[in-house]
Amino acid sequence: MEFVRNWIEKSPLSAAMGVGLESVSENVARLVLPYLEANTNPGKALHGGCAATLGAIGGQVIARAALGESAGPFHTFAMQVNYLAAAIDEGIAAEARLLRRGKELVFAEVDVSTDEGKPIAHITTSVRGRFGAEPAELARSSGDHGESDPGAMGPHLHTMPFIGSRGIFCEHMTGGTSRLVMPFRESNADADGGVHEGAVLALMDTTGAMASWAETGPGRFKASTPSMQARILTSPRGGDLIGYGKMVQRDNELFWSDVEIVGAADAQIVARGTVIYRIVT
Repeated sequence: MEFVRNWIEKSPLSAAMGVGLESVSENVARLVLPYLEANTNPGKALHGGCAATLGAIGGQVIARAALGESAGPFHTFAMQVNYLAAAIDEGIAAEARLLRRGKELVFAEVDVSTDEGKPIAHITTSVRGRFGAEPAELARSSGDHGESDPGAMGPHLHTMPFIGSRGIFCEHMTGGTSRLVMPFRESNADADGGVHEGAVLALMDTTGAMASWAETGPGRFKASTPSMQARILTSPRGGDLIGYGKMVQRDNELFWSDVEIVGAADAQIVARGTVIYRIVT
């Protein structure tokens, strides 16, 4: 399993966040993430992208251990994240378990809990080993309306520790739509030099949440992401990414926002998803 451990330890994102691999076998793996202020939102609450990142890493660890190093490159083609509770001022751990191994597809589930054992997320992942196959041609995004109005909240987004650590900044955030940019930087990279799936998921989570806030505007509200469905279409290459978010449905305090994650240089869609956000007004 040394190649699995090396993949985590040589990932700049894992190092920046403080992710550690405690144990791994073909069926089970355990990851830990100590509390770091750089991984938080205001109020010392862990950013949802951290739990999602542990889920993505855990699923990939299981897939790599089950299929072997020669099955790469790998990518998480589908993922469901259910956020159960917040982790505040404490570290977390993730236990990943194999559900089923196919010839090139591996299905896993990941339970994330605090150091005190409180469940905070349940995640299922579907990972593909491409066995050296050439990447598919990617669809191109048509972008959005082209407006650039960050609204009242957008200019302050980068001051949140985890979002600032990823370099994410807001170009637009009004009228139920959002456009966020994540420049490529080493601390967002995986061991292969591309953008880490965890950074992609962090951008997706944040873009969807900001589309919801773009509908309500700022206020003294209680808010969180209960759920996110993500589909990563390819192993993202190095380069700046843009997140386009659009709030498509609201039911009182629940908001559904569709998100595309797109390469800034070529407009190719690298990930799609839906973020369900809750704002209690």
